Amino acid sequence: MSKKYRLLMLTTLIISGCSMCYELIISAVSSYLLGNSTLQYSVTIGLYMAALGFGSYISKYFTKNLFNVFVTIELGIGVIGGISSLVLFLANIYISGYAVVMYLEIIIIGAFAGAEIPVMTRIIEQDENNLKVTLSSIFSFDYIGGLVGAVAFPLILLPKLGYFATSFLCGFMNIVAALLIMWKFGKRIERIRVYRMLAIILSGIMLLGMILADTISNSVESGLYMDRVILIEQTPYQKIVMTKHRDDVRLFIDGNCQFSTADEYRYHEALVHIPMNEVDTRQNILILGGGDGLAVREVLKYPEVKKIDLVDLDAEMIRICSTDKNITDINENSLLSDKLNILNMDAYEYLENCSERYDVIIVDLPDPNTEVLNKLYSNIFYRMCGGCLTDSGVLVVQSTSPYYATKAFWCINKTIESEGFNVKAYHIEVPAFGDWGFNMASKKELSEEITFDVETRYLTSDNVASLFTFGKDEVNLDVDINQLTRPVLMDYYNKAEEVWD
Repeated sequence: MSKKYRLLMLTTLIISGCSMCYELIISAVSSYLLGNSTLQYSVTIGLYMAALGFGSYISKYFTKNLFNVFVTIELGIGVIGGISSLVLFLANIYISGYAVVMYLEIIIIGAFAGAEIPVMTRIIEQDENNLKVTLSSIFSFDYIGGLVGAVAFPLILLPKLGYFATSFLCGFMNIVAALLIMWKFGKRIERIRVYRMLAIILSGIMLLGMILADTISNSVESGLYMDRVILIEQTPYQKIVMTKHRDDVRLFIDGNCQFSTADEYRYHEALVHIPMNEVDTRQNILILGGGDGLAVREVLKYPEVKKIDLVDLDAEMIRICSTDKNITDINENSLLSDKLNILNMDAYEYLENCSERYDVIIVDLPDPNTEVLNKLYSNIFYRMCGGCLTDSGVLVVQSTSPYYATKAFWCINKTIESEGFNVKAYHIEVPAFGDWGFNMASKKELSEEITFDVETRYLTSDNVASLFTFGKDEVNLDVDINQLTRPVLMDYYNKAEEVWD
């Protein structure tokens, strides 16, 4: 292949890498807004592949001015892809047909990308007449570009730039690629001045979008949350948003409310004090999740506690909740306690290599709406928890709502029980969440007669027995065990969330 067409190979790499990023952005944003990440990624991949085929098919109808067609493809992908994340967020806020907008974005980007290779092949073959070399070169750069985009998006682009700046950056790169083609092959492009001016204007818009990405993000996030947004941070693992209305501070992870300072004490008292008062010895405590420090605050009420291991994957979550005054006023600076040992690692990985034995293990993880979280609610996970408990130790697991997600709740209960535990289910009304449930487990027999010797705001020795009673509409035992190889819990939860929302 002659040197003059090597620039086209570079643009192939750029357009492929950026197209991959666009599809990942669409999948990630849809998972963030709608949940059920398996469905969102599957739909995106399937539609994108079909759209590639459609674009390749219609490319045969482009018979004239192929350089103009190629530049139009670059500009089209740059514009649609560049605004893709912004359009999705706005669609979620202002219209009911979010899925239609999502599908249209996937199809348009995929069709443009699918037409690119056939058009480029015909351009090169007009001069080269060596189809074998042309196709092998084009497909090599196309596949390499896809790999670069797939790796760069989760490791660099999303954590460092966020959704908006990433999509604007990719759009800018596509348009710059079009400008390079115009510079190299300008004599073969009709109305070159019009195309050049359009590309310059569009690249300026993409640059402006990158510069204003944080401002745009703050504005859009304000539309997603009822209260004033006071913090937005995209970490390598999740998006953290904090809102405030008068004295009520709420923390959201990937769009899901983790707590409201108006009533979080109900949740955390039930999570911590019931299992803590089921054991005779409470010196060594393990908390999985709980990076907000609120469960730690409750555990520290017991003077006999000597050590607390807190395992939370996201170091940024720990940093925010140990330095932001809105949170530290509520968690009482618990994350700075001398008794606390923080490990920023995956809870599953920690348990795999755990050599400690704990009196109480508190599992305070987000709801099981993704494959990554689902494994932390599997039978193998609870088996490993059991291996880290003392003989009389107690495990407690936040288990979503027995009212709104009944099958999911009892699936967790049955999965824990399948590992040889005696399990007691209980629940509590938390105004910010509704009816919320927990499963407490031990190798020993468990009691429902619990007395408290620490200060509480809601729990009393008299009302605790009522937490172990469920209404008929909150019980569904027709569920399967959640296994790593058969993640039924995620399906139970996602189906409940569709109705819940």
